[in-house]
Amino acid sequence: MKQWLAGLMALCFSVAATAADYPDAGKIFSATFDGLDGKPVALADFKGKPLILNFWATWCAPCRKEIPDLIEVQKQFSGRGLTLIGLAVEEPDKVADFVKEQGINYPVAIGRDKGIWLLQTLGNKAAGLPYTVLIDRAGNIVFTKRGAITRERLEELVAPLL
Repeated sequence: MKQWLAGLMALCFSVAATAADYPDAGKIFSATFDGLDGKPVALADFKGKPLILNFWATWCAPCRKEIPDLIEVQKQFSGRGLTLIGLAVEEPDKVADFVKEQGINYPVAIGRDKGIWLLQTLGNKAAGLPYTVLIDRAGNIVFTKRGAITRERLEELVAPLL
């Protein structure tokens, strides 16, 4: 009986530790950024949907490398309820041309300093790019990754959330 109870307690602590690894997503849904068209993009509008928030910059080589995979994930899952938002942490004039050149098919907003603050708040203290945050329908962060992520890994993570 003691072994069973000890095992159960260990499982509970490991689950709690895993859930505690991710910051509260509340700050995401209180943030608003400028869209490429100058109109505000309120992240609260995406609450209740699976969401990939990808922080990036045009000068970031790993960011540029993962963009084709993000485009493919958008094609594959947008019709099933997934929202992917690119949050560029630089000046809008560079971003707009880059988005057109690359054929980016998902919404892009401009974060600059506020975007850097948000990605640090979401667990990326070093502010390294790219930084990807996956949020489930309930508004919980279920995955974060600093560095490029592949289409295959995103597919594995997103599929159960749809």
